[in-house]
Amino acid sequence: MRSYAIVGNGVAAVGCIEGIRSVDADGPITIISEETHETYCRPLISYLLEGKTDTERMRYRDADFFDRMGCTVLYGSRAARIASDGTAVVLESGETVHCDALCIATGSSPFVPRFEGIETVPKRFSFMTLDDALALDGALEASSRVLIVGAGLIGLKCAEGICGRVASVTVCDLADRVLSSILDAECAMLMQRNLEQNGIRFMLGDSVSRFEGSRAVMLHGDSVDFDLVVLAVGVRANTGLIADIGGEVGRGIVVDDRMQTSIPGIYAAGDCTEGNDISLGQRRVIAILPNAYLQGHAAGVNMAGGDEVFDKAIPMNSIGFFGLHAMTAGTYTGEVYEEVNGTSVKRLFWENNLLKGFILIGSNERAGIYTSLIRERTPLSSIDFELLKTSATTTAFPREQRRKKFGGVV
Repeated sequence: MRSYAIVGNGVAAVGCIEGIRSVDADGPITIISEETHETYCRPLISYLLEGKTDTERMRYRDADFFDRMGCTVLYGSRAARIASDGTAVVLESGETVHCDALCIATGSSPFVPRFEGIETVPKRFSFMTLDDALALDGALEASSRVLIVGAGLIGLKCAEGICGRVASVTVCDLADRVLSSILDAECAMLMQRNLEQNGIRFMLGDSVSRFEGSRAVMLHGDSVDFDLVVLAVGVRANTGLIADIGGEVGRGIVVDDRMQTSIPGIYAAGDCTEGNDISLGQRRVIAILPNAYLQGHAAGVNMAGGDEVFDKAIPMNSIGFFGLHAMTAGTYTGEVYEEVNGTSVKRLFWENNLLKGFILIGSNERAGIYTSLIRERTPLSSIDFELLKTSATTTAFPREQRRKKFGGVV
């Protein structure tokens, strides 16, 4: 009987388990989990702070999932190293987990620059995990002045989650705009104004030079007094287990379309990996939940002797702040179709007869249709693209395509 080990207990691990079980119903599966919680939806941690959800409703699968799937979960366990042939994982406790097939799904960790004086800050937090959110939740008071370093997705969701509970929230970032990795300047300004209208203060194009206890001295000379600081500068893929045995890593663990690493017999999935972005035609880390699950599922199927390819990875984001939503996907290259109306923006990008990406702000469009065009690399000449520019409608597709894509819709 074939045995399996998965290092990590996030969404990619769940995908891997379900991939394995689609081929092998009985082989024992061991999960090595640094966290002490069952798999949860990480994007919901800001809603936990707002009181809009709780830990029970954050579960990614039912409470009996691991039992039903025949898994042994080693909670609070950290993998120290793996065998170069993928047949064993040595834990920091000294215990060894043996397996016939191995998947690395170690995710990512906060990147914290070496700020001068950071050790003098009495209350400092990250905001990536459920434990981070619970720790921050316990430290917040109505009188708290909060400084968030980082105006990306993590920092802004944290800001939204706490702003109604504290005296002030200030967000700083070296970038000249919020969400600089996914939005252009005009769209970023729309989101920033909405956040400012809800009480969040920004210091953009500026960041912390040094900390002096509960004071941050900024690069441009200003200072910010605070009661606690949240460091949300960015994340880095956890690649060490593969790098330590000579596997190929870039910004993430390099995998092919079957989630195979450069080391035969060892697979990887999720935020720790670097795969092919079909909208860009290059390898990069795409750290989003849907890709993590699909990568994990492909890895699991292949670990169990099946054959599955995941070759449709693209960056995607769907995020909202105080009722203003943004949806983005792909890359922003080529020709552009644009609609701008107040706080609503629609931009479609295409080249070489393919839709490459889109930005939708404050839109009710069916973004899934645009996402499907990018993933499937559908030739725009095969559909009524002029109609799709103005409306994401299935009627832009020929009848036969509608049947195949949309389950009989004609």
